[in-house]
Amino acid sequence: MPTVAPLTTDDAWDAAVPILRQLWTDAEESFVRGWRQEDEYELYGYYAPVGQGRRHDGDPGNPLVAVAGLSVQRVLHHRRHAWVHDLVVDEAHRGEGHGADLLSWIEDWARERECEYVALANVLDNERALSFYEENGLAQFGYVLEREL
Repeated sequence: MPTVAPLTTDDAWDAAVPILRQLWTDAEESFVRGWRQEDEYELYGYYAPVGQGRRHDGDPGNPLVAVAGLSVQRVLHHRRHAWVHDLVVDEAHRGEGHGADLLSWIEDWARERECEYVALANVLDNERALSFYEENGLAQFGYVLEREL
């Protein structure tokens, strides 16, 4: 049975960073590791049953195959919600149901924290991710607009 656990140790982050960088391909490793210092950011690991996935050095149990970075937020017109900063399934294990399982776990996590919904941003050219989210019940709400400073 898969398990999800907070990633709080150096070893856990060592296993998670290569998976996170599969989404954040342009980010330096030190930048990604810096998220650990953010007050509201919590990183969780999804561990597949033994025999599925690949072991990482320092992983004491089942192999880590996905990660999710989460926080609880209130932004402008939004009610209290769980913001998904990152949801990344290791490339070797995409299409095996791990992402849907992790998303379901995120919804339970959000309910436990009295959130009214789950929200995230998806980059425009990531059609595969957009299809995944829509297939799993998320609906487009609007657009995220930004300007680099």
